[in-house]
Amino acid sequence: MAHRMGNHLVGMAMDGGMLAGMGLIAVGAVLATYGALPARRPIHGDLARTSFEAPDRTPLNRWHAATVAVLILGLVIDVMKPATLGFVLPGLTAEYGISQSQAAWLPTVALLGTTIGSFLWGWIADAFGRRVAIMLSTILFAATAICGAMPAFGWNLVMCFLMGASAGGMLPVVYALLAEIMPPRHRSWVLVLVGGTGLIGGYLAASGAALLIEPIFGWRALWLQGFPTALLLLALSRMIPESPRFLDEEGRLEELADLERKFGLQPVPRPVAEAHTGASHEPGHRYLITALVIAALCWSLVNFGLLLWLPTDLATRGYSVEVASGILARSSLLALPTIALAAWLYAQVSSKWTLVAMIVLTAAGLVGALLPAPWLSQEPVLVAVIAVLIVGTNGTIAVLLPYTAENYPLGMRGRATGLVAGSSKFGGVGVQLAALAGFIPTLVGAAAVLIVPAAVSAGMIAWAGRETRGRSLRELEAE
Repeated sequence: MAHRMGNHLVGMAMDGGMLAGMGLIAVGAVLATYGALPARRPIHGDLARTSFEAPDRTPLNRWHAATVAVLILGLVIDVMKPATLGFVLPGLTAEYGISQSQAAWLPTVALLGTTIGSFLWGWIADAFGRRVAIMLSTILFAATAICGAMPAFGWNLVMCFLMGASAGGMLPVVYALLAEIMPPRHRSWVLVLVGGTGLIGGYLAASGAALLIEPIFGWRALWLQGFPTALLLLALSRMIPESPRFLDEEGRLEELADLERKFGLQPVPRPVAEAHTGASHEPGHRYLITALVIAALCWSLVNFGLLLWLPTDLATRGYSVEVASGILARSSLLALPTIALAAWLYAQVSSKWTLVAMIVLTAAGLVGALLPAPWLSQEPVLVAVIAVLIVGTNGTIAVLLPYTAENYPLGMRGRATGLVAGSSKFGGVGVQLAALAGFIPTLVGAAAVLIVPAAVSAGMIAWAGRETRGRSLRELEAE
């Protein structure tokens, strides 16, 4: 119906069929949740005396490769949500006939949803299992794709908030699951590579869909595509294993045996001290999680704020749109090799010091932004400063969440990773609220504010962080 009207739905009545369909979606979500959750909640701590891990010599096989491929798809879907916002806004603003300031509420509520989703799904993953969390978030993401069919802007805000909340949990859960099934020798580089590939793949998928789909079917199709992509992930969900400790704690021994055979996992007795639930509240854990949250907030403010507003700042400096785009494009070419370099350093040199180095590099880029205006007016200097910022930010986000997942025990791994992942998106909410208030800082102003927290987080991680490279999770948890 809409295609015959230029794909416009604005002003159409919410008839009985549409309201009934939305009601069925809500009922279906509740039933799916009831069906997916285990009969009893797994109990971590003193009852879990056995850990499961593959010996260091275990080679990667087709089961590892299939799991990695499916989880990369999950991350691509997760990253596509915020990446699509910029492509949706022009068509949405025109169809609803609203101002740009009103349209800015859409990325605000969407990013708020992804932030809350990171916290929520991290808790669900810790409470009920990694695979369950991935399945449920995917089901809800498919259901909320109806966001693209909302005839009123208010309904669009509600449904896009729910879509963001459903997709936002993929990031922390994927890292937690991969950390638990990968052999220690391969865990580090796989975690970084999966995260980096998902990040870049999500942006490429969003821009590709905007290029191929939007000119034919309009902006709404960019939201509706969440339905088939989520169904594809559900169809491939058999390739996603559950965490072995969850299977053991739920008494699902046949599934556990199958998992051990496919992934080379072996039961390993755990020290009594490791099962002590209070260990996660030691000062070292509190200092480290504080440092990681600060680093994530700094990254989000640089990524969603400083770099997002950079074209505007360059225009005020007298650069044309073509020159400004060329500067950013040349600097952005460093994103892919940065991910590869970060993965190599993280796996072969040091996980802790790679993260510290990437944060310090970001801080160095912020310092460069404070150079005198005559220096920054020279294009080679400006390109170098922006390139350092892009390398630092891409390297930071590539290793930040894998490092978090490796540092926290099973019972809080999802929540800790979810907290850091949510913090890495929360800055986007702050940036959008600032834009709604008409506050757009300059490159120099934003850099001056962010240098100190970036340096503080690097120092705290250097002091409180641990080296995780090549070490088994059992050894790390026992500490």
